[in-house]
Amino acid sequence: MVIKRNEMKTEVKEKMRDGEGAANFTYLVDAANEKNTRLLAEITLEPGCSIGYHKHDKETEYYFIISGSGMVNDNGNDIRIKAGDSIITGNGASHSIKNTGNIPLVLHAIIVTYNE
Repeated sequence: MVIKRNEMKTEVKEKMRDGEGAANFTYLVDAANEKNTRLLAEITLEPGCSIGYHKHDKETEYYFIISGSGMVNDNGNDIRIKAGDSIITGNGASHSIKNTGNIPLVLHAIIVTYNE
């Protein structure tokens, strides 16, 4: 299966998880059709925008930073991130992410749910 970029659904989420500004989503795959997957998306955060602090129970979220830079609160620890970095949050851990740079922060986000 090939999904062309212009066929992908997009969505803007304001103040996501009580974050600042907007998170722009491009859904790379319809996760509803994928086993044990809740999200497969490219997320763009403009400078100053963020996704607020939240917890992941019974799932793991993976962020793969494509471009830009920012700050991740990784379960209470603030860590600077940049293109090429990966962030893994699951098993009851929490995180947030903010674009602290001057260009858009672009990341791929994947949420995998646990089998019960």
